[in-house]
Amino acid sequence: MKGIVLAGGKGTRLHPLTKVTNKHLLPVGLEPMIFHPVRQLVGAGIQDILIITSTEHMGEIVRLLGSGKDFGARFTYRVQEEALGIADALALGEDFAGDRPITVLLGDNIFTHSIAGFVDRFLAQGRGARVLLKSVDQPSRYGVAALDEKQVIEIEEKPERPKSPYAVVGAYCYDPQVWDILRTMGLSPRGEYEITSVNNRYIQLGELAYDIVEGGWTDAGTFESLAEANAMMLACGNRITGLALEGKTR
Repeated sequence: MKGIVLAGGKGTRLHPLTKVTNKHLLPVGLEPMIFHPVRQLVGAGIQDILIITSTEHMGEIVRLLGSGKDFGARFTYRVQEEALGIADALALGEDFAGDRPITVLLGDNIFTHSIAGFVDRFLAQGRGARVLLKSVDQPSRYGVAALDEKQVIEIEEKPERPKSPYAVVGAYCYDPQVWDILRTMGLSPRGEYEITSVNNRYIQLGELAYDIVEGGWTDAGTFESLAEANAMMLACGNRITGLALEGKTR
């Protein structure tokens, strides 16, 4: 299995902090934000990791992370030339992933607990995709999952009237058919290539499973959620609960 960290975008909701640096280089707790998704992937036994970011700050990202040796990982880097959405950035990972399944993390999503169990359950399902859900107070900020008793039946991107409180957070597992799905996608009404469209295609195929986030979670894309992420990580000294997979690789 391979990992992909999406760390692009313009970070406009965090201006002026992001006028001179990439959002994912801002501190969260005791470390730069981007350390967190890297530690999550390595802790889940994923050592081959692709970092995708924007042209403006690629040099700073590379200088910070290096080859991956300090994390027990191997890093590859790709540039997203324009901020055209999460799915557009993900499409840059096809050559890197090849025919291997992938775990994708948004670089600004912070979890108090390890995602290792989520990855294990995806590998056990054998094919398709898996997403993580979290009940939130303002679901209209996110892609929102409508659920029946057993499965996700629809995901709606930033709906005005959410059908549930369950947001799809920034952790996704996909099998190799994701690359074929990405090639068939068009722009959304918001002018982006949406990851929600990818997930809805897996729903149509009957191959999207889900888990509920264990422990705390926040994105760090606004001043309020960045403050929450800092408080979460300072409280635990940036230690991720359940992150003990010594010698385990996928």
